[in-house]
Amino acid sequence: MLRTIALLLSAVTFAGTGWASTGWASTGWASTARPSTVQASTVWAWPVAEPRTIIRPYIAPATPYSAGHRGVDIATSDAMVRSAADGVVHFAGVVVDRPVLSIRHPDGLLSSYEPVTTDLVAGDAVARGDPIGTVLAGHCVSLCLHFGVRRDGEYLSPLVLLGGIPRAVLLPTRRE
Repeated sequence: MLRTIALLLSAVTFAGTGWASTGWASTGWASTARPSTVQASTVWAWPVAEPRTIIRPYIAPATPYSAGHRGVDIATSDAMVRSAADGVVHFAGVVVDRPVLSIRHPDGLLSSYEPVTTDLVAGDAVARGDPIGTVLAGHCVSLCLHFGVRRDGEYLSPLVLLGGIPRAVLLPTRRE
């Protein structure tokens, strides 16, 4: 029984992108993308001040077009949003009915923040911790920010970069 559980955990850990050994969480579907050049020790700043609570976690979709939650919803008492890392504004505008801000970072990373109003425009440079906008009410029951991250177009849990996902360790299943 324990061997079966360990094999299943092993399959889950190494399915997806194959980045588990470098500290990256699986995106949830098979990928041929290259492993990241971002070090596992790279930690981004949280985009909202404490106290903060993840009220809806990242849920990897089974396939790129399946249902899932491609980011985390972070409850906050402070409407100020800050850049999680150095980068350049990629997009600032409305998508469907929600204001969205996206910032391009090195190594193919793109962070997105919504619903956020901002005075920034595409091409503006931002540094880690810079104020970048204000969270609007309405996405969650309480004030919250939806924070998402993509690497080369594939979604990954922002907690990977925020230092919120511990590295998986497989234990032996039998004694020798």
